[in-house]
Amino acid sequence: MARPPSLMGAERPFRVRAEDAEDLAVVSAYLQDAVLPVAEIAYAPAEERFALVAARFRWEKAKRDKVQAEGGEPDERVHCGVRFEGVTAVRARGVDPKKDRGRMLNLLQIASDGGHVELICADDVTIRLDVRRLACHVEDLGEPWPTVFRPTHEE
Repeated sequence: MARPPSLMGAERPFRVRAEDAEDLAVVSAYLQDAVLPVAEIAYAPAEERFALVAARFRWEKAKRDKVQAEGGEPDERVHCGVRFEGVTAVRARGVDPKKDRGRMLNLLQIASDGGHVELICADDVTIRLDVRRLACHVEDLGEPWPTVFRPTHEE
């Protein structure tokens, strides 16, 4: 089960599993604005497994204001592995996983409506997973690195 963001230590790797919509909302918040190389997406139909590796912006460590304090710590990204079990089919809109291997996607949200999970990305790209049940595992991989690029959204 996902732990509430307030209990997550900023220096601890994010590691959680999601089994319901509330859990997935926590995962979605932590993965918002992750950079997802299409080449790092894989679906194994025989194992009913869908996995990806993304560069996750560490929102839990980011300063609340948009201006970095002089001499303060920079924002960070970290590689993050995401795995869904019980996946019976995968469909993509706005991207061809075989032809667009060099493309980078910007993950905006992960949503579930029962038998489906949608990875909603910028530029009208959606990857839809048909799932038997919601079983998602997420884990930061390796050490974070500094970034000067903070994701922004129009209000």
